[in-house]
Amino acid sequence: MPCSLAGMWKAPRYRIAVCDWMILKRQKLGAFQLTKEIGADGLELDMGGLGDRPAFDNKLRDAATRQQFLDKAKELNIAISSIAMSGFYAQSFAERTETPDLVQDCIDTMVAMKVKIAFLPLGVKGDLVQHPELRPQIVQRLKEAGVKAKKAGVIIGIETALSAAEEVKLLDEINSKHIQSYFNFSNAIREGRDLAQELRTLGRHRICQIHCTNTDGVWLENDPKINMPAVKKTLDDMGWSGWLVIERSRDANDPKNVKKNFSANAAYLKSIFHA
Repeated sequence: MPCSLAGMWKAPRYRIAVCDWMILKRQKLGAFQLTKEIGADGLELDMGGLGDRPAFDNKLRDAATRQQFLDKAKELNIAISSIAMSGFYAQSFAERTETPDLVQDCIDTMVAMKVKIAFLPLGVKGDLVQHPELRPQIVQRLKEAGVKAKKAGVIIGIETALSAAEEVKLLDEINSKHIQSYFNFSNAIREGRDLAQELRTLGRHRICQIHCTNTDGVWLENDPKINMPAVKKTLDDMGWSGWLVIERSRDANDPKNVKKNFSANAAYLKSIFHA
């Protein structure tokens, strides 16, 4: 019996998303419409601001609000690629007493919204290059987070300042398939590392998602530090598939023009990865 057309549909190997906090729509319903106008396939939702508060400013705990977001995503055909704990960029994952509760809040939100990937930056206060003394506490907390993530059937992707080789060691120490690498191009570029080699060192099964941008300055298509066709070939050769999430790479001459900057980067990534 022939397959139905619906049964033959297959998601593209690479899909392009943007971060709601970077398009200045953190946990705002309008982020979906702006994502549509930008031309991306998906949206990385943030858990909300953190600072010194004991909990994320997470509006998505409310069932009615969550449903509004899910309905809008369906209406506009914009997928939710992941949920981010961006508040940890400037907070200490290792030292905050509330960390286990914050992680659980994110996991609960993921389960309620049927999202499989979380983004967890270890951030400046969890930089294991600058603060190696925090490693035992970070490893222990990530092991605990891995147990919770496994129970919920989700993956937490961590961003570190480590080289790929050192991040492999960290992931091996954590020893959970539910804690993986959320690779960020800008970290490797800043340290003068070869993107393709870093990706290969981590390998297909350790990378759950990618922030496919550099720091601000120029659009991706004008960035001499990223050979995007070579990146695609590397990912192709690795057999990797998933979300490429645009975080930055805004034009320094017009950094506040959200739609212009993110539309340009989304169009360029699609020209490479959807060709």
